[in-house]
Amino acid sequence: MNRNLWIVALFALVAIGWWYSPVSPRVPAPAPYIAGQTPRCPMPPRVTAGEPPLQSSVPRGMPGFGLQAASLQPLAGFSVDARVLSREDYAIGRESALSPTDLALGWQRMTNDEVLSALSISQSGRWYRYRWTGNPPLPVDEIARSSANMHMIPFDDSTARSLRQVREGDHVRIEGWLVEATAPDGWRWRSSTSRDDTGDGSCELIYVCAVQRL
Repeated sequence: MNRNLWIVALFALVAIGWWYSPVSPRVPAPAPYIAGQTPRCPMPPRVTAGEPPLQSSVPRGMPGFGLQAASLQPLAGFSVDARVLSREDYAIGRESALSPTDLALGWQRMTNDEVLSALSISQSGRWYRYRWTGNPPLPVDEIARSSANMHMIPFDDSTARSLRQVREGDHVRIEGWLVEATAPDGWRWRSSTSRDDTGDGSCELIYVCAVQRL
């Protein structure tokens, strides 16, 4: 390959990377509903500002959400008032058809600048990681129960646009439903319903009704 072709290839890679980056104007479309179903996302009870995420019971008889990519069964209502510790966008993999964005969120003392400046935070492969040098800025179990990586499934175009505007460091309130996604071929993706768990399966999978930057 000659030098000009290398330059063109490099430019194309940079352009593709930019297009799928958080600063791109691209807004991933929400996963479409099954034909004949009316899109809906009833609001759950709202968390009090400054409190841990509010998880609420699913109303009796509440049906699931029939998307073309998967059926979503609500496990709990979910409302979180938090600081965005990191975000990562995904365009490859089956999960990205539902959830194009992960947000690592922190609440209560995991919103403090002094605490976060002592942590190195990263995301990749649908995981959220944190490290520190010397002593941790908070007890390790408090870091775990006051932060989490959350997979966002936008309900509609407006929610998708709002999610696209969220940046690291933002104060946000996110409301929706923790869900289990299932497909006819046996594929399954289930949300955690605990703030105390860690490791595989500990992330929240949220069907997002509303996002507000505070």
